[in-house]
Amino acid sequence: MPLALVPAPDALSDVLPSERLLANGMAIPELRASYRHIDNWRNARAVVMVWFWTALLAYGGTHWGIVAAIAAFVLMGPMHARFAILMHESAHRLLFTKKWMNDAVGRWLVAYPAFIPISLYRRSHFAHHREEFGPEEPDMAFYRGYPCAPRDLRRRLIRDAIGISGYKNLVALVGAVAKPSSRRVASSIIGVQVVMFALFWFFTGAWWSYLAFWFLPWMTQWRVLNRLRAIAEHGGMSKSSDRRLTTHNVRQTWLARFWFVPYNTGWHLAHHVDMGVPWHNLASYHDELRRAGYVTDAITFANYFSLWRAATSPAVHDSDRDELSF
Repeated sequence: MPLALVPAPDALSDVLPSERLLANGMAIPELRASYRHIDNWRNARAVVMVWFWTALLAYGGTHWGIVAAIAAFVLMGPMHARFAILMHESAHRLLFTKKWMNDAVGRWLVAYPAFIPISLYRRSHFAHHREEFGPEEPDMAFYRGYPCAPRDLRRRLIRDAIGISGYKNLVALVGAVAKPSSRRVASSIIGVQVVMFALFWFFTGAWWSYLAFWFLPWMTQWRVLNRLRAIAEHGGMSKSSDRRLTTHNVRQTWLARFWFVPYNTGWHLAHHVDMGVPWHNLASYHDELRRAGYVTDAITFANYFSLWRAATSPAVHDSDRDELSF
């Protein structure tokens, strides 16, 4: 029998509450604190390392020949994904236990370098968590309309890849400078980009390194990765109090985690069951949900290609969930 992107009712196991999980899937209070523990040192290392790899790629792309330059450009897509997910952690106030540090690092070292107004993002993102597909859903444009025809998704991805989507974001950012309500944040983001331009030039010795290895990847390939990830998180799902009907579950592999779902963000169903669990505990929390029988193979896509194929087909078949891993 064909399976829709939204799991059929008989695919949803009725196993909660259990000894360790509440009816909504959250851990019982005795366990919840351990899952919600924030590892400050691990997160600090993550922020340092994402900057280290960004600097190394920019330097290598500038000095090590054309092959290195192409590789640096391509690999900046995964770097932008890392900045975005660390920003997401800060928006949830899960990056550091001290609020001032979480907000300062999240704003100036993660969000603004990635062109993201984190205060606005936090408000809209919490609306997303309150009710996926509800009236205040900020990302409905990414999620609705699936399954769609393959040509429709190709058109959207091409628009992303050639910079049309990025240009719209850039125009919105520049336009925000003229509005009193958004001028301070927009000017801060642009100011950080000017500083990054200077740092890239100083570090690599090439004035164009910022454009080639930061700005253009953000304008183009990051848009593609972001759309594909958004589809993999909620594309074609439905409004429900059961998170298994609002959020996809996809088996994780090292390549997918490296390329566009870093920091355990691929375990997105676990994140939506309890958004207070930081990234470094999501894998363990996902395992907790599986052991309880809440997450099963019946609602799990074997890989991201299977899910994207399902999202561009009028029906999803059992075989789509049993292919080789990404």
